[in-house]
Amino acid sequence: MKTIPTDLTMSQQKPRAADAPDSRKEETMNNDKLTILYERLSHEDGRENESLSIEHQKEYLEEYATRNGFTNFIHRTDDGWSGTRWDRPGFLQIMEDIERGNVGQILIKDMSRLGRDHLRVGLFLEQLREQGVRLIAVAEGIDTAKGEDDFMPFRNIFAEWHARDTSRKIRAIFGARTAAGKHVTGALPYGYLHDPDDRQKWILDEEAAPVVKRIFQGVIEGKTLARIAEELTASRILTPAAHWRAIGERVSMGAAGADPYKWATATLIQILKKEEYMGWKVLNKTATESYKSKKREATPQENRLIFKDAHPAIVDEETWNVVQRLRETKRVRERIGGEPNPLTGVLYCADCGQKMYHKKGNTGRPNHPHHEYVCSSYRHYSRSCTCHYIRVSVVESLVLEAIRRVSGYVRENEAEFIRRVREKSELQQETAIKEGRRKLTKAKHRREEISGLIKKLYEAYATGKIPENHFSELLTSYDTEQKTLDVEIEKLQAEIERYNTDSVRADKFIELVKRHTEFNEFSASLLNEFVEKIIVHEATKINGVREQEVEIHLNFIGRFDLPEQEGEPEETPVRKSKKKRRHEMTEEQRAILRERDKVRYARKVAAKKAAEEAQRAAILKGTPYEIKPQGNGAANVTI
Repeated sequence: MKTIPTDLTMSQQKPRAADAPDSRKEETMNNDKLTILYERLSHEDGRENESLSIEHQKEYLEEYATRNGFTNFIHRTDDGWSGTRWDRPGFLQIMEDIERGNVGQILIKDMSRLGRDHLRVGLFLEQLREQGVRLIAVAEGIDTAKGEDDFMPFRNIFAEWHARDTSRKIRAIFGARTAAGKHVTGALPYGYLHDPDDRQKWILDEEAAPVVKRIFQGVIEGKTLARIAEELTASRILTPAAHWRAIGERVSMGAAGADPYKWATATLIQILKKEEYMGWKVLNKTATESYKSKKREATPQENRLIFKDAHPAIVDEETWNVVQRLRETKRVRERIGGEPNPLTGVLYCADCGQKMYHKKGNTGRPNHPHHEYVCSSYRHYSRSCTCHYIRVSVVESLVLEAIRRVSGYVRENEAEFIRRVREKSELQQETAIKEGRRKLTKAKHRREEISGLIKKLYEAYATGKIPENHFSELLTSYDTEQKTLDVEIEKLQAEIERYNTDSVRADKFIELVKRHTEFNEFSASLLNEFVEKIIVHEATKINGVREQEVEIHLNFIGRFDLPEQEGEPEETPVRKSKKKRRHEMTEEQRAILRERDKVRYARKVAAKKAAEEAQRAAILKGTPYEIKPQGNGAANVTI
């Protein structure tokens, strides 16, 4: 029989299975228990050495077991599993067999088949020793029944070094492939297929791509993910896993017996996050911390490699960005109507910058329900901002009118519109970059100050100048502030980069206008397509008239003020009313009105109390606590 080489380089000659010592002559075997023949082969080992194949290991171990009288043997195999992993199915089966006390001996080709982590291998050998299980590494002449092998720890360390070196080589190969813009896995996003002529290229899946468009459009129309999933399920559209199975693609996700038409919101979330739908090739998205860990973590955005226009896009970049902005906003279902308002996440307070909160519900007045937005800082009683109250109907009419006017101006003055937008964009961009850099410099300076303060704090604590409780309190405070600054610095850097790379997109707004022929009514789809954000200022009263400024920033162009028409004098709005304002009345007339208001308020309170008492009486009627009317009109409860 020919010699079976191993992947370890040792100074001594490896014995063949035929030359291995005959254990029957030296030790008494326990054939009442199982003899486990364990084989393992990783993808890397298979590429390096053909003699390490699973079939070869099985033949090698079976020959040794038969020749040495091990008759009650079974195979436990891990094909395609790295030696740095200890969640291998075959290895876990061995552990279960050992715990049941069914194992007498374990046969392996060499110690590297057991694992490539010398600490974990050492612990496993200790466990075998406690359980009375014999281990034989045939090719290396190791038999724990004959005592310790002085070279065993070194063999295990060499095996671990081999795993680390192999991992380093594979990382280098994958790094070179990704740098060249090549995929290193065969994974495909739902909506694409491999090009039959070149698997590095993706082509549209004509059946699945429209479904992806439908999902993105549903979010823009203001639908919840649960509702979109229900509609896809009702339409009997195959889920991604079921679709790939149906067309013969290999798939590792989804249970085989699951409902093929049952869509889940988690699936939609994964689809909506993928940048590949813009036609981008995104590489190096995940990585492992160490060759010993197989858990993949998302890599930072700056470490990812992005190649734009690498394959056909399913959605355009602006649609994808709008959907991400909508997904970042938490929309709560309203008790009345059951659907979140599409304006949520779009309205911002002009003073504190916080998002506006939607109030909807009963006010106690018939036909006058709550349906307005207020500043969320004011709502949470932080006293850091004012109400900024504005009705939903007012915002909807302002948005619709703004879209109508700007779209009309674009259709009639396209060249002038492009010129004005470019001039304004350059000015705003320059101002924003200056302000962003100023804030970034300030934040970095403060972070350096905190680092110095923390260092001094440790020195003061080490020399006993401050007690431990003060040290812990100050350290926690500095650490919290430093983390907040890190987030702010990252955000400011991203904004400055966006301003530096962003270009005037008036042409995209023109394309958007041309896709719509008329604007008859307000809708969530119209809002999300045209509007980036709405800034609401606090209302003021001038001569008894409530006035409020609302800034509407449109997608692609931001805030756009239409030029004033020449020859048309600006009209000052005059509020017409038949009634006199209170500031125009005499003191006697105002006193009469105050008394009238007091009487109205008292009637309102009395009516509310009477309604509450009537409701209470109806609840208690027929019970031992029934309210019995008194002669004077009052009521009492009998207990």
